Amino acid sequence: MASYLLRRTALLLLTLFLASVALFVLLRLLPGDPANALLSVGATDEQIAAARHQIGSDRPLLAQFWSWLGRLATLDLGTSFVSTLPVGPQIGARLVVTVPLTLAAFVLAVVIAVPVGFVAAHRARTWYGAALGVLAQLGIAVPAFWLGLLLIALFALRLRVLPAGGFPTGDWADPARAVRSLVLPVVTVALVMSASLIRYVRSATLDVLGSDHLRSARALGSSFAGAMWRHGLRNAAAPVVSILGIELATTFLGAVVVESVFALPGLGSLLVRAIAQHDYPVIQGVLFVSTFAVLVIGFLADVAQRLIDPRLRHGLSGRRP
Repeated sequence: MASYLLRRTALLLLTLFLASVALFVLLRLLPGDPANALLSVGATDEQIAAARHQIGSDRPLLAQFWSWLGRLATLDLGTSFVSTLPVGPQIGARLVVTVPLTLAAFVLAVVIAVPVGFVAAHRARTWYGAALGVLAQLGIAVPAFWLGLLLIALFALRLRVLPAGGFPTGDWADPARAVRSLVLPVVTVALVMSASLIRYVRSATLDVLGSDHLRSARALGSSFAGAMWRHGLRNAAAPVVSILGIELATTFLGAVVVESVFALPGLGSLLVRAIAQHDYPVIQGVLFVSTFAVLVIGFLADVAQRLIDPRLRHGLSGRRP
């Protein structure tokens, strides 16, 4: 396991480096000059040259890349062209909204998907088991922004029990208001996410229910609950864990849509504003942090999967568990 962790960590660092290269190059291929963010309409050639020199866009691309990479090594994400403030603290201030939104939605989605997916598999031949499977399929096709608008219309405009959007100006200084502001966004993300998770939980449970080791345990006198707990849970959890990592990463990246619908001052709204203002350091910083989060989540999901499933450890170490 130790050798696997070393190899997987090395792969994580290599992937992060390649992602940084791709991010830097793709942003430079976009039309327009980053210096335009500093200039007003009708700027002279001398002003344009001065602005390009100020932000370093007149330097060779390789020199710009190594300079950016060197700052990343010191956890410096640069300075915003528009606000002239460090990018890192701006991202940190937005993460206090995006991270609770993502984690709360993830936990709620798991709480919904696991029992519903199990019932859909265990009672697959009943009408309600089939109905749960159909609802999960339909839920995958529902756009998050559309569901968010429906929840706003019902709970904010008609029932008036929850706010339609926004977030307290003091962030979490007023926890009650902050939680109320996140209820509808969390439910929106969780319902969309749980629809796909239900399918994976149902599929994994069906595989376990039809397995030989579960039938053998039942034949030896174990109850259904006992056989599932001792022999089925780990086998069903292994494939689901990897999917959970993907879903958590997808939820984090998809926060831009939900934050726009509910006017939340999170990472997504910061990225949208930076794109509109051609603020390259902020765009680079947000995308880098998002990429890093996705890669780390994938790394942790792989490690958790190997801790759960001894067959993977046997394949890696060459020893029987």
